[in-house]
Amino acid sequence: MTVSGRRSSAFTRLLRHGFTDPSAAERHLQSPHLASLQSSPVLLDALGATADPDLALLGLVRLVEAQPDDEQRRMLLDTLLAGKPLRDRLLGVLGASEALGDHLARHPGDWHALVTYEASDLHPGVEEFEQGLAHATDPVTLRVAYRRCLLSIAARDVCGTTDVAETAAELADLATATLRAAVAIARAAAPEDDALCRLAVIAMGKCGGHELNYVSDVDVIFVAAAADGAEEGKALQAATRLASHMMRICSETTVEGTIWPVDANLRPEGRNGPLVRTLASHLAYYQRWAKTWEFQALLKARPVAGDPELGQEYVDTLAPLVWQAAERDNFVPDVQKMRRRVVDSIPRAELERELKLGPGGLRDVEFAVQLLQLVHGRGDTSLRSGSTLEALNALAAGGYVGRADAAQLDEAYRFLRAMEHRIQLHRLRRTHLVPEDEADLRRLGRSLGLRTEPVTELNKAWRKHSSAVRRLHEKLFYRPLLDAVAQLAPGEIRLSTDAARERLVALGYNDPAAALRHLEALASGVSRKAAIQRTLLPVLLGWFADSADPDAGLLGFRKVSDALGKTPWYLRLLRDEGAAAENLARVLSAGRFAPDLLMRAPEAVALLGDARGLEPRGHAHLEQEILAAVGRADGAEQAVAAARGVRRRELFRIAAADLIRSYGTEEHPAEADPGALVDLVGAAVSDLTAATLAGTLRAVVRQGWGDELPTRFAVIGMGRFGGHELGYGSDADVIFVHEPREGVDEQEATKAAVTVVAEMRRLLEIPSQDPPLLIDTDLRPEGKNGALVRTLKSYEAYYRRWSHVWESQALLRAEPVAGDAELGARFMDLVASLRYPAEGLGEDAVREIRRLKARMETERLPRGADPTLHAKLGRGGLSDVEWTVQLLQLQHGWAEPGLRTTRTRQALAAARAAELISTEDAAVLDEAWVLATRVRNAVMLVRGRAGDTFPSEGRELAAVGRYLGYGPGLVGDLLDDYRRATRRARAVVEELFYGA
Repeated sequence: MTVSGRRSSAFTRLLRHGFTDPSAAERHLQSPHLASLQSSPVLLDALGATADPDLALLGLVRLVEAQPDDEQRRMLLDTLLAGKPLRDRLLGVLGASEALGDHLARHPGDWHALVTYEASDLHPGVEEFEQGLAHATDPVTLRVAYRRCLLSIAARDVCGTTDVAETAAELADLATATLRAAVAIARAAAPEDDALCRLAVIAMGKCGGHELNYVSDVDVIFVAAAADGAEEGKALQAATRLASHMMRICSETTVEGTIWPVDANLRPEGRNGPLVRTLASHLAYYQRWAKTWEFQALLKARPVAGDPELGQEYVDTLAPLVWQAAERDNFVPDVQKMRRRVVDSIPRAELERELKLGPGGLRDVEFAVQLLQLVHGRGDTSLRSGSTLEALNALAAGGYVGRADAAQLDEAYRFLRAMEHRIQLHRLRRTHLVPEDEADLRRLGRSLGLRTEPVTELNKAWRKHSSAVRRLHEKLFYRPLLDAVAQLAPGEIRLSTDAARERLVALGYNDPAAALRHLEALASGVSRKAAIQRTLLPVLLGWFADSADPDAGLLGFRKVSDALGKTPWYLRLLRDEGAAAENLARVLSAGRFAPDLLMRAPEAVALLGDARGLEPRGHAHLEQEILAAVGRADGAEQAVAAARGVRRRELFRIAAADLIRSYGTEEHPAEADPGALVDLVGAAVSDLTAATLAGTLRAVVRQGWGDELPTRFAVIGMGRFGGHELGYGSDADVIFVHEPREGVDEQEATKAAVTVVAEMRRLLEIPSQDPPLLIDTDLRPEGKNGALVRTLKSYEAYYRRWSHVWESQALLRAEPVAGDAELGARFMDLVASLRYPAEGLGEDAVREIRRLKARMETERLPRGADPTLHAKLGRGGLSDVEWTVQLLQLQHGWAEPGLRTTRTRQALAAARAAELISTEDAAVLDEAWVLATRVRNAVMLVRGRAGDTFPSEGRELAAVGRYLGYGPGLVGDLLDDYRRATRRARAVVEELFYGA
């Protein structure tokens, strides 16, 4: 009973001290070597203070058992009990690092490295670490010495003697000493190579920035020069052998494991480039070929080993290029794109646990700080630090970021780095993933001082700091731009006007002075409107910068805000509807067409707050609304003005949906299927045009004749209108047909029909704030020379006697769109035999179509236009594809019902299904047609006026590229891809259409 009670008491005491397996702990404490310490409260208290008491006790048992004799064991245990510094350090390391426990069990004398507790030991530098590695003469002894030094760093870390930044600096200093030792070993192994060259090792990344992890690749670049009298080529070969050997000394696995990989992939040309270059070769590369991210990487370059003079010369020579990087085109988008690419590369299953690269992770802070350094370090040398935390502090001191934001980021970065350190320290493995196992999370939480509910507290703190980083890292760049034009609290340092302009230029603003005026107008004052806009603008500025025309985006936002700023729903929409602000930013900065529509009726911004608000309305819905608006109006002009107002709003809805789906948002990626966007725009604009014509027809008839026109009247859509393929800048291709009502004289009926057509055209083209709708009737019988409107009988007589093959081709796209539905259906019955002639076309008709097409290619292409880049008439463009598809329809439509459609893509798919065209050729034609259609839509969206060729102005061309999915600086790729797609399409056309 007594024994059981004592056992229960001991069990409870161990639980209270943090042991999770008290039974195993009791067995360890009762082992012969620890029997004398079993009842020591000092030992239990010290074990209970560690991250993992069970692991610490197990490590202690292994270390004691590994001592070579009883005298050494007594020395260890006596020192452990008598010396608190050793006790805390040794048990702290054993409780935090299984890997260092393994090292101590293999090298039981290394515990002595933790005994010394003097000032020089508390903050060692490179010199002290070099002394610690001085006796290493080969890779194995170097590893043992390295781990011995690492023991002392880890001890200071887990005991709180050093903070996370000091620990990272010590790890970088130890890496520096290790690289120097490795270079010395490599030189000693090859004295003849050493005599031929001077070799310098430049640390990059975290080692260069003096902020290394416990386990990390050590990034380096090598630079070499010939020794006096040596030939440069032989010197480079010798330096390459030395560098390679040095890398192997550090990286290869031996009986003592490895130290860390030495990674030289940040060198010019990466792994495809030579391992070692001369300084002149480095300079030539960075002057001519280097990408933005390579200058960003050079921020942390620091000479660490080898020839110190050559290393310093390397840094001094390249530094001016680093600080000119922000002047490069697309600098900010390039940096941000690199960050997005890193995030996109993370496996989805690991994204939420990724401490370094995930959203709200360490890399977000580092990228944001480096971006600001590169922009402002040109003129402020105080910002030129390789250390993230030092640079962040300097940015705050100089007013480049807000003090509160910098303090929050500093706290978050330190916490996340501490998590990263403790995760890696456990097994000395390179990882940035937060563990999922409960025991691992418990140890991690306790190692960070979270003792009450370690797992719960850890997750809460991690999410809090990660959220802060996620919220602040973008804002860090944009918020000070507002502070530069706002009233600040006493003691706050503002971004100078010059620095603000510098940052705006880096963001892509052409007119930074105007941008600052807009920001001042939007953000100044104490009104609720100004407060909400101050909150929104940092994020909006980021979205504007992600476009091809940030100036237009900011100006447009100011105009919309001036028009709607006092409207409560507008402010509420931007503040509360997560997507509305981003959608507005995308629309305002993507070109002129959509913003122009919005400025004419800013209340349409409400459509951007609701996903359903961006879904185009169907034909029936549109016609019902327009006819209702026409019915409420007084007079035809007011009625058609109302119809055009609806059309303007719906064009904005369609354009906004198209732009947002083309660009993508933070929540939804860009539409992967460009054909789906083409179909959406074509159908929506065609339905809208049909409804507008129906409303206009109703208004004209009611004004002139009341309820009924003396003749039945139908509008037949032709061309892209009939094919449901209208673009933003398309005219409405139509023909008109009428039929006198019973008892009405044909002349009177025709006069009424002509009057209706003329009045419809006039009303739809009256200058107003709404875009005009141009009616094009050139596809009527006899073209421009023919009657504007005909009776059904007249059409019948004409087509029976005079019809040309081009008119049959044009009628393939015919479809009733407005007016008398029954008359429209009878017209379609009338032309059916022309559209799909029995047994197809004869050889003469095919030759005639080919002749017409060839003539059009030579006569209608505008003078000076590049035939490889003209979307409509150029090589492999719309005309090529459509004429090819239409020839197949004319030849085979009588036998293949699927070909009897007005839509190009549907007809192409039907031809493929009927095996009239191969799957590969159909895909080639479809790709070219979709791309050319999107180019035309893009030109209208960007320039605000229709066009068939790519813009020549750089910013407009870039905006077209962004709409088509090409990032900053990739317009060359866009033009190459367009030419490639249309060249392939033309080859198919030559074969199928011309029979080549």
